[in-house]
Amino acid sequence: MAIFINSESKVIVQGMTGSEGTKHTKRMLKAGTNIVGGVTPGKGGQSVDMDGKALPVFNTVAEAMAATGANVSVVFVPPKFAKAAVIDAIDAKMPLVVVITEGIPVHDSAYFYTYAAEKGSTRLVGPNCPGVISPGLSNVGIIPADITGSGPIGLVSKSGTLTYQLMYELRDIGFTTAVGIGGDPVIGTTHIDCLKAFQDDPDTKAIVMIGEIGGDAEERAAAFIKEYVTKPVVGYVAGFTAPEGKTMGHAGAIVSGSSGTAQAKKDALEAAGVKVGKTPSETANLLRQVMGR
Repeated sequence: MAIFINSESKVIVQGMTGSEGTKHTKRMLKAGTNIVGGVTPGKGGQSVDMDGKALPVFNTVAEAMAATGANVSVVFVPPKFAKAAVIDAIDAKMPLVVVITEGIPVHDSAYFYTYAAEKGSTRLVGPNCPGVISPGLSNVGIIPADITGSGPIGLVSKSGTLTYQLMYELRDIGFTTAVGIGGDPVIGTTHIDCLKAFQDDPDTKAIVMIGEIGGDAEERAAAFIKEYVTKPVVGYVAGFTAPEGKTMGHAGAIVSGSSGTAQAKKDALEAAGVKVGKTPSETANLLRQVMGR
């Protein structure tokens, strides 16, 4: 079992013919992802050789879905064109759209987030995220496929690099699915969405949640955990040393007074029964403890 993607996932790559799309399509194929085609407006009817596999290119997501049965799209489209690409996927009723692109204007993200919510048929992950991986089954995005294997842990993270680090730290146990939700102010799938999915997944026995300073997503996740999640959860919040009032790396990360601080988030999570590590390594050790490893 896994959440969002598995061995049955048929993936198309929006922006497959671009440099980033080409590079990561090859990486995903090498990881065993079932990529069935790509979408680049104006290049429909062509095919692209990806290390010996010829993949068809379509003009629209709807055409790609009709021809291949695709049920997942991953977006490697430059920020300027990302809004149109995501709307194309939503209009085609693509069930899952993983938006890797960084630097999408917030008003564009807000537009396609609202559009997807109104249509009600597409789950968005991202933007500005590393993607989703169910080790050994499917890898959609830029998460390295060789740093961990399958196992009973579920991981949801705002940070790409911390996703990789925790996966590596816990490689001896392994993961059902790791989801990088992205750190932008407006994102599709949230911590709570992933926590609910992991709670409902019978093969996920414990959950790692990675947050960071800014906003109140972690506090809201803590309230959800307290009420609905019965599986053990461990957490890590990046930004304990961040100076007050300064915007940090991710666009959503800004601290003002006690609101949005790492300590405030840690307190909220611990009040909900979540064990919170001060470092990624400590967080990994806490996970081992709750699983009796």
